[in-house]
Amino acid sequence: MDSLRFAFLLLLASVSFQQIFANDDKTIFYESFEEPFEGRWIVSQKEEYNGVWKHAKSEGHDDYGLLVSEKARKYAIVTELDDTVSLKDGTIVLQFETRLQNGLECGGAYLKFLRPQEAGWKSKEFDNESPYSIMFGPDKCGATNKVHFILKHENPKSGEYVEHHLKYPPSVPSDKLSHVYTAILKPDNEIHILIDGEEKKEANFLSSEDFEPPLIPAKTIPDPDDKKPEDWDERAKIPDPDAVKPDDWDEDAPLEIVDEDAVKPEGWLDDEPEEVDDPEATKPEDWDDEEDGQWEAPKIDNPKCEMAPGCGEWKKPMKKNPAYKGKWHAPLIDNPNYKGIWKPQQIPNPSYFELDKPDFEPIAAIGIEIWTMQDGILFDNILIAKDEKVAESIRETTWKRKFDVEKEKLKVEEVAAGSGGLAGFQKKVFDLLYKVADIPFLSDYKPKILDLIAKGETQPTVTIGSLVAIVVVILTILFKIVFGGKKQVRVEAKNPEVAETSNDQGSSGDQGSSGEKVEEEENEKEDAAGAAPRRRRRD
Repeated sequence: MDSLRFAFLLLLASVSFQQIFANDDKTIFYESFEEPFEGRWIVSQKEEYNGVWKHAKSEGHDDYGLLVSEKARKYAIVTELDDTVSLKDGTIVLQFETRLQNGLECGGAYLKFLRPQEAGWKSKEFDNESPYSIMFGPDKCGATNKVHFILKHENPKSGEYVEHHLKYPPSVPSDKLSHVYTAILKPDNEIHILIDGEEKKEANFLSSEDFEPPLIPAKTIPDPDDKKPEDWDERAKIPDPDAVKPDDWDEDAPLEIVDEDAVKPEGWLDDEPEEVDDPEATKPEDWDDEEDGQWEAPKIDNPKCEMAPGCGEWKKPMKKNPAYKGKWHAPLIDNPNYKGIWKPQQIPNPSYFELDKPDFEPIAAIGIEIWTMQDGILFDNILIAKDEKVAESIRETTWKRKFDVEKEKLKVEEVAAGSGGLAGFQKKVFDLLYKVADIPFLSDYKPKILDLIAKGETQPTVTIGSLVAIVVVILTILFKIVFGGKKQVRVEAKNPEVAETSNDQGSSGDQGSSGEKVEEEENEKEDAAGAAPRRRRRD
């Protein structure tokens, strides 16, 4: 039965490929790496690019690809197209497969679609400075986890080539399976990013909401020569100059005082120490008194104290001082000289231009130029086509069957290793967290979230508790966004690793004067004073 199925798949693949290449005007370039790459691809001879490329099989398959074979290396390789490809005429599809056979902790796995060599580069000297039109593909390291799409576009006014990055790109799949990445450039200025045939991102090249910086610059910019006047007052509130500290305000009153009404609990063991020598401890055989000093048994909690209210010397506890008022500050009033937050005046942007369609540079070559700490990265089935149906057909006949085999094998391995429970749960949680990180309104926090996820993934002994902790951090961020205010300040204090805010309060009028800051600090002190002090057992 399996042999019949395999024969059917081969027949299907054969028919599909005949259909694909029957109409060459739809397929501009296709590289399957079934044959050795030497002669078609040129390895950079730049000294720093010392990583060795290999023509190798994908693990578990008879399918070949281009393999990154060594860790901690820079790699560069390029192939020139027979004819340059215009990106201005109709739909253009860019697609390729990668398989991170050893995972990806830190490194890139993207392609560069290069401009003609007249732009100033040579194949044997291909490096990170070689001018490209589009960079597309996965990149992951620390807080960076994204499927890049970068368009390099010339500003017709300044002549400068600017990198325009897709905002909120999808995350890289967090496994060792084969994945296929597709970018579909439409004539209506739309771009669609697909992973494994599923659309993950739709954007418009001319939208400032989708690319950073936007392709069309702002009409006006802040005047770089405009300076804030020396007498400009940005304080919305100021301490009341007429306020006077009340006569009964005692700034020296302590925060806590002894509770004179407290009575020692009945049964308190005054003569029992809180800790005693561990009776089960023994002196180590290799202990040398002359070199190690006199051996002392380690201490343990006194078991007699467990059943008693407490042990040792009893002292009256402290309580909040009702007379405590803290440092006096004059109340805040509206500042009569307040002029608002100063901003430089706007002037016409000399680099501004209007655009109906991106002025795409043509593609003359495809290059892979990466730095990676990981080996085992396999590139395969690189495609440039004019029809997305061509890309879909190649996905079905090349990637899909490999992916299904790998996924089934992974399930079997998880069951055999007895990890279908916790490991399966961990993977589902990580997959979910990556999807959460892709939510647009969390974009300002995405690097912190991805950093936490990356730390969790690199620890093979991650427990359910650790995963829950990451979820709690994300929920804390959501809480801050929804509620803001003082709650936000306190959440940030408890979670310093994710304390990142999307607004610019540090430079706004809300910050106000030093009087406002002091008053807020005093409010927090008073809140702290209202809580019962933590006591030891004997209290």
